[in-house]
Amino acid sequence: MTETLAAAGPLDLTDCDREAIHVPEAIQPHGLLLVLDADGRTVSREAGRLRQVTGRDSWLGRHIDDLLGQETGARLRAVAGAGGDGFAGRWRAVNGLEYDVVVRGGAAGPIVEVEQSSQGAQPGVELISRLDAAGAALERAGTVRAVCERAAEAFRALTGFDRIMIYRFLEDAAGQVVAEARSPEVESFQNHHFPATDIPRQARALYLRNPVRVIPDSHYAPLPLHPPAVDGDPLDMSDCGLRSVSPVHLQYLRNMGVRASASVSIIVDGELWGLVACHSARPQLLPFELRTAATNLARSLARQIKAKGDAELYRERIRLRQVEDDFVGRLPADRPLDQSLADRGRDLADIVDADSLAIVAGDKIFRFGSAPPESAVRRMAEWVIEQPGLRPLASHALSAVHPEAEAWRTEASGLLGLHLQGEEPLTLLWFRAEIVEKVRWAGNPSTAVKSGPAGVLTPRASVEAWSETVRGRSRRWSPSQIESALRLRDALLDFAAVTRLRSLNRTLRASLDERDLRLEQQEFLIREVNHRVQNSLTLVSSFLGLQARQTDPAARDQLLEARRRVRAVSMVHSRLYRAEASSSVDLSRYFAELIDDLGGSMGADWSARLEHDLAPVRVEAGRAVTLGLILTELIINAQKYAYDGEPGPILICLEENAEALRLVVEDSGKGGHKSGGGFGSMLIGSLVGQLGGELDYHDARPGLRAVLKAPIDRSPGG
Repeated sequence: MTETLAAAGPLDLTDCDREAIHVPEAIQPHGLLLVLDADGRTVSREAGRLRQVTGRDSWLGRHIDDLLGQETGARLRAVAGAGGDGFAGRWRAVNGLEYDVVVRGGAAGPIVEVEQSSQGAQPGVELISRLDAAGAALERAGTVRAVCERAAEAFRALTGFDRIMIYRFLEDAAGQVVAEARSPEVESFQNHHFPATDIPRQARALYLRNPVRVIPDSHYAPLPLHPPAVDGDPLDMSDCGLRSVSPVHLQYLRNMGVRASASVSIIVDGELWGLVACHSARPQLLPFELRTAATNLARSLARQIKAKGDAELYRERIRLRQVEDDFVGRLPADRPLDQSLADRGRDLADIVDADSLAIVAGDKIFRFGSAPPESAVRRMAEWVIEQPGLRPLASHALSAVHPEAEAWRTEASGLLGLHLQGEEPLTLLWFRAEIVEKVRWAGNPSTAVKSGPAGVLTPRASVEAWSETVRGRSRRWSPSQIESALRLRDALLDFAAVTRLRSLNRTLRASLDERDLRLEQQEFLIREVNHRVQNSLTLVSSFLGLQARQTDPAARDQLLEARRRVRAVSMVHSRLYRAEASSSVDLSRYFAELIDDLGGSMGADWSARLEHDLAPVRVEAGRAVTLGLILTELIINAQKYAYDGEPGPILICLEENAEALRLVVEDSGKGGHKSGGGFGSMLIGSLVGQLGGELDYHDARPGLRAVLKAPIDRSPGG
């Protein structure tokens, strides 16, 4: 169908991939090829029927302007100087025919192709109008197949060839005719397959580089380049329209009954999607202007193939995403993931249109439908896990990549497998059953054999329809289904993570509920202890007050002083209970509230004169009680002695230094009240000793500054 080759040696159809078809050192006879020197003026090599076309046997060493005229020569040098290929104009030969002059870039110098034109060029506006109408027809098509069918009709109308085939490359590099337009006289190849050896790798590479290949007459005799290549360095003719093709390909066309052939590349996203193959039973030119039009129409076809294909893929993706979201949304969150998936195994298989399904999670295997036996499923899961990369493993011919699968190809000739990693890993295996398929080939693909003493590879002698039964294959997994499996894996991993988080939250909530219960019990006990302590202190205070009213004045002062200190102890204990219920206390917060309480008990005048600057220092609750009692005693002393009971300013400061705290109580009174042997002084001395601290008094001029230094974390009584 397209370019093949001759080769020698042991039979190996990959010989086709090694022929240097881009350097045949010969052209087809429907034009001339001239290689110019670097400045684009002098002819250095030539090929073609020079005498018939130009009236001379050779133009070697002559100026190109002498052949084509100064105007055409100037244009071709301008095109070559711009660094590209292009049309340089029309030229009338001595035989009276019109020729198109096309310039191509070359390593040594410009290459000029003089090709026979149509002799009746279509007006540009007519050609553009036809292309526009064809492009509009392609846009109106709803599917990729419909686009290809309309394209076949459009190419036949444009080129006039007897048969147009839209030929698509498959995954294995073989091809299939997906659309066709033909005259009733020629054979149909609709839906026929062509083997990969019909189009070697280097031929496919040339189709990407040079999108049009034309053979006006498959019975031609090639015309060699003169003089021969110097030092075995042949001319690279990859971009030349006149390049001679392989003799095996010419024989192949003759076997098909094809006299004229043209191929136009369909390139989608930089890849060779397929070809527009044109055949005629008679010799037929495809001149430069129509080749240019065909190239543009092929680009329109490629754009529509991509657009329609993307639209079909998008619709399928949207449908599958809705199915995936519905599936994951209905999974119960209170069960293990493998159990949740097993509960909805049939729905899970339907997501990717599988015939059967297996779930492997540790020692457990869940099977649905006609899945292979458990032993085979486990080995298959291990094989899937071993595969590199993160994409799902997808195959529609499983036994070709995993020979063990041949034993159960009836149930599972297709596999889509993926592995979910995590704390509870599992593997999902979707299977598709074997479909016994009849493939119609354009001739037996195995009839290309080597014969004769030189071992020349000959093309298939017949292209009559030949059927082959293909086994071990299933329906192909579509790209959207593979993407769906990948998205489903991510969604299930997220679902598993959320489920684990919910489980942890439930466990934490239960733990917190238990802790809250313990705290409630602890708080109840603390509240009960505080209540009893407060009752006891109230009784003592009431007893002291009663005794003070019934005794002499000297004893009354002592009893009232004792009552006042009992009340201070009650206040310190009560404030600590209200401020904290934990084992440690923030002294800045505790002292601030305690100072407010003391000020309130001393009256509004005193409350306004109490100021504090307290840094956050955290201590054990027992030490906080001791520090609170010391602070209370120091404030009471300042109130009593510094101002003789009248309101005056008192500043309380708290700061932390390394592992120690520093508490300062400073007044601006008369001073001199730091020492004494009374109950208050003895109480302060005892409390400071419990803290393991030091209390110093300094003259504040005026007033007195009491400074307590004590370790923060030393146990009481230390």
